[in-house]
Amino acid sequence: MRQALLLSAGGVVVDVAVHGLQGGGSWLGLGALAGGWIWLARGQRGRSLPLFPKTVESWSDRCQSLLAEFVQLDSNPESQESRSTALQELLSAQERMGLRLALVGSGKLPDDHLCGLQVALRGPLPLQLVVSDPLPTNSSRWQWSGAFASSDALVFHLQPPLMAADLRWLEALPGDLPLWVLLEANDQGSPDAWLTDLCSQWPGARPERILLWNGESEALACSLAPLAQWLAKEGKQLPQSTLCRCLEHLHGRWQADLERLRRVKWRQLQRRTQWLVAAGVLVTPSLSLDLLVLSAANGLMLREMAGLWNCPWTLEQLKTAALHLGKAALAMGVVEWSSQAVAGAFKLHGGTWLVGGTLQALSAAYLTRVVGHAMADLMARSVGVSEPDLEAIKAEAPLLVARAAEAERLDWAAFLQEARDWLMQQVQAPSLQNEGA
Repeated sequence: MRQALLLSAGGVVVDVAVHGLQGGGSWLGLGALAGGWIWLARGQRGRSLPLFPKTVESWSDRCQSLLAEFVQLDSNPESQESRSTALQELLSAQERMGLRLALVGSGKLPDDHLCGLQVALRGPLPLQLVVSDPLPTNSSRWQWSGAFASSDALVFHLQPPLMAADLRWLEALPGDLPLWVLLEANDQGSPDAWLTDLCSQWPGARPERILLWNGESEALACSLAPLAQWLAKEGKQLPQSTLCRCLEHLHGRWQADLERLRRVKWRQLQRRTQWLVAAGVLVTPSLSLDLLVLSAANGLMLREMAGLWNCPWTLEQLKTAALHLGKAALAMGVVEWSSQAVAGAFKLHGGTWLVGGTLQALSAAYLTRVVGHAMADLMARSVGVSEPDLEAIKAEAPLLVARAAEAERLDWAAFLQEARDWLMQQVQAPSLQNEGA
C-alpha cells in the first residue's frame, strides 16, 4: 500500500501538468485505460538471434550456463549435484571408442541371427550392440530409456503387419536419432507390398532406411548392406553427433525445469504487482492517473521479470514490448470483460459492495495480470535473444494476449478469491489505523 501511495503521489504532479496544458477534463472508460500505456511507448528495434550450437564444446558451455542460473532459482543442493553429475556423465562419453548400435523390436532375434548381424555390420570401428527385450505392447509413457535414445543409431526389427504398439514406439523415438528399420517379410507376402503398406501407415517412414529381409540367415548380410555402408561412411562423426544430440536434449530438459521455477517466482511477482496496481488506482484522485500508476508499477514488474529470465533488453525495450501487449489487451476487450465479470461475481456472492473506483481497481489488476502473463510467455520464448524484434512483437501481440487471457480465465476463481482477500484488507486497514491512533 505504501508503494502504491508513492506511485500515486508521483502521478499527481503529472496529472496537474497534463490538466494545466489541456484545460482540465478526464479520460473515461476504455480511453483512460488506453492512455496510460502510451507512457511505455519508446523503444528500439533490432534483434540478435543466438547461434545454434554445432559442437560439443558449445553445448557444454550452454549447459554450464544453465547450471549457474539454477543456483539463483533452486536452493536445493541435491538437485544441483544431480544436474552436475548428469552433465559430467555425458561429457565422459567423449572418451568412448567405437560405435553403439541399438537393436529393438516387438520380437527378439535368435542368437544365430544376432551373430550374423554383428558380422554383417563389422567395420573399421568397434561396434557395441545394445539389444533390448521385446518391447511391451502397452505402456503408460511410451518413452525410450537413455541407453537406446543415446545410441549412435537404432535398428527397429519389425515383423509385419504393423501393429499399433509398433507405431507408438516408432513415433516416440527422438526425431534426430538415426533410425533404420529391418522389415522381416518372410512367407507372409511380397516384401515390396509390405514396404508400401508400412509407408502408407507410418508418416515418418523413410524408404531408403528400410531394410527388406526375408528372414533367412543367408540373406541377412545382403539386407544389412546399406546400413553397413552408412556406418563405414559416417562412423567417425557419429559419436560426436550423438553427444551433441544428448547435450541438446539435456539442455532442453533443463530449460523446461528452469521455466517451471521461473513461473513459480513470477506468479508471486504477478500477484504482488496486480494488487499494488489496484491499490494505486483506488487512491488516485482522478481517472487520468490510473494508468500512470499501472504503467509505473508494471515498470517495476518488468525489471524483476527481466532478472528472472536473465533478459538483457533495456528497460525502454521492455516497456515498448509491454506497450504492444497492453494495446492488444485493450483492443480485445480484456478490461470490459473483467469489469463485467467482477461486477457480476461480487453481486452473486454479495460479500462486497463495489463503490467508487473499486471496480476500476480490480479491472486494472486483471489487466496487469493478463499483460504480465503475456510478457512472461514472450520472455520465455526469447531466452538468448539480445535485442527484441519490436515489429514482430507488435504483430504477434494479439495472439500472445489471447493465450494469456484464456489461461487467466481458467484461473478466474483464484483471482476472485484474491480480490476478496485484497478488498477485505482495504476495508480493515482504516479500522486498524483508527485503533492505533
